[in-house]
Amino acid sequence: MTLNVRISGRIGRKVDEVFDAVVNPKKLSSYFTTVGGASAPLVAGTTVIWWKNAPVEVSEVEANKRIVFHWDGGTGEDGVRYRTKVEMTFDALEDGGTLVIIEESGWREDEAGRRGTYLNCEGWTQMLCCMKAFVEYGINLREGFFLSEMRGEPAEAPDR
Repeated sequence: MTLNVRISGRIGRKVDEVFDAVVNPKKLSSYFTTVGGASAPLVAGTTVIWWKNAPVEVSEVEANKRIVFHWDGGTGEDGVRYRTKVEMTFDALEDGGTLVIIEESGWREDEAGRRGTYLNCEGWTQMLCCMKAFVEYGINLREGFFLSEMRGEPAEAPDR
């Protein structure tokens, strides 16, 4: 058995605009991958780099519907990184908004895995909130949020 997290939220824009805010590296770098950015668009079969040093291996992209990728999301109790799976779905709502669901799975069921699920659940929740602020209002909530990013380094936990 592996551990997983799932978060969701409504963004008050059409699904194509919300989806583009994730696959478009310029937009993603405006609210999420702010230090080091995103090296390229999310395209199935490619590997892009987030935050200067985080490889994201994109396995599936279904326009305006779904993105699936794998990355070094977990760290074992031995300190060795291992890959987790992230799946984002985008559901058009009748009111013109979009429901975004982010699921990450594949952590080991140990103390390090439990800590990883907690930290990434926090991270994905923060990402979704920042995406909502950026897409709906053009605001970058992430600016000045993490001490490490204020030093020009990607956010890491704990941020002390």
